[in-house]
Amino acid sequence: MRNTLLTIFSFVSACLLTGCTDRYQSITQKVSDDLITTAEFTMPSVTLPTFPSRTLSIIDCGADPTGQTLSTVAIQTAIDSLAQQGGGTVLFPKGVFYTGPISLRSHIRLYTEENCVVLFSPDYQLYPQFETAFEGVNTHRCQSPISAFQAEDIAITGHGVFNGNGDYWRPLKRSKVTDSQWKKQLEKGGVLTEDGKTWYPDEGALFGATLCQDQNVPVVDSDSVWAYIHTFLRPVMVHLVGCKNILLEGVTFENSPAWNLHPLMCENVTLNRLTVRNPWYSQNGDGVDVESCKNVLINECSFDVGDDAICMKSGKNEDGRRRAMPTKNVFVNNCTVYHGHGGFVVGSEMSGDVRNIQVQNCTFLGTDVGLRFKSTRGRGGVVENIYIRDIYMWAIPNEALLFDLFYGGKGAGEETEEEIMARMNAAAPEVDETTPAFRHIFIHDVIAKDAASAMLFNGLPEMPLEDVNLSNITMSCTRGAIIRQTNGLRISNVQLTATQGEAWTIAPSVTNITKD
Repeated sequence: MRNTLLTIFSFVSACLLTGCTDRYQSITQKVSDDLITTAEFTMPSVTLPTFPSRTLSIIDCGADPTGQTLSTVAIQTAIDSLAQQGGGTVLFPKGVFYTGPISLRSHIRLYTEENCVVLFSPDYQLYPQFETAFEGVNTHRCQSPISAFQAEDIAITGHGVFNGNGDYWRPLKRSKVTDSQWKKQLEKGGVLTEDGKTWYPDEGALFGATLCQDQNVPVVDSDSVWAYIHTFLRPVMVHLVGCKNILLEGVTFENSPAWNLHPLMCENVTLNRLTVRNPWYSQNGDGVDVESCKNVLINECSFDVGDDAICMKSGKNEDGRRRAMPTKNVFVNNCTVYHGHGGFVVGSEMSGDVRNIQVQNCTFLGTDVGLRFKSTRGRGGVVENIYIRDIYMWAIPNEALLFDLFYGGKGAGEETEEEIMARMNAAAPEVDETTPAFRHIFIHDVIAKDAASAMLFNGLPEMPLEDVNLSNITMSCTRGAIIRQTNGLRISNVQLTATQGEAWTIAPSVTNITKD
């Protein structure tokens, strides 16, 4: 049934793009609805945007298709002009368009023809600061190359490529690139850390890094300091806040200054047949971070990125709990992930809850971790009703399946054993609103070949993982499964082959285990 739906989905999309009344239209609402009927929970309809029939080319507003001059004003003029008329399609024809940041408006669709490249300028001063959320915390960031706020019925579709010129923004570790890549980076200018091991775009960015007490959010107490660390506040590529009825389809998003796609507090989000790319070494180069959103469909997308690929979030710590907006009703189907810190990921910023998520028919090829669930003390929040099936993995250099409630902010394999054990050996606090909980998780029909580790479950002593169900799973790996701090584990037809050590290591902290 699922394969039939996928065939119908692809066929109808192709027909619509080539022969419908609206030549820019994409998937039909019926196909979207048919696909999500396979969800294990009651999945609401994901409403697609609709647009008036009027069209305006950015060329007619003065855009330069040779990329020799900035087309920011022309592109924004086209968007604003159509928005004032009630909306329509802004056409990006073939060419190279060089631009600063652009803002979407309600009822506006950007449609890119084949051989269209939209290249965002690396001039930092074109991207003013504003207040928003990043990594789940309220903070300042620079304006994104593409953004929308409180907009309804918006889309970016077609065949084009959007390049964020992120190499000019991101810090770069010498150890992650070749000699020629490092030389090329130094030619951009910038400064190095005292040990010469990390490049930053300028002194302000380097200073901004020293102000961070928790990952990449600086603690700043004056406007002058915010201004000084401007380049440290690198933007996500596409930042959509409080929007409804969103469609991103067919295009490529690449080389972002930070995360690629960030829908925040949005409703009815459809990502279909996208290519999302960042260099594997890109700091915070996530694919898509769905944060505090509801009713989301991610279908037939390809990710090759520098951090987590498909990630569910809902705010961090007190800011996330205060927002109290869960990510819920998300359907991920038929996606491929190449490099990334995790193929499908929940957390670590999940303080506003994550629930009702289905992931199916996905392939992870060389991803650092396959299925990755992460949080830590202080987050709070509940992750529940997660359904994962038909997942295929190969050459996973760490765990194929990881539950880590002692997450320390780094990628898998980047921490020392001493750093990890220091957190795990800390005294367990009392359970309160800051205690994260993961429960009611169902994973079945999974094949993983050549993983370094099959599974690692690290629940909290004061809040073990609860009701985890594994069935019809085959994994060949170097090391087997290590299961700790779990209450209620059902294992049915799970075959693990480990070349080193035992296939299963189940700690005394695991209770209520059933194995068929």
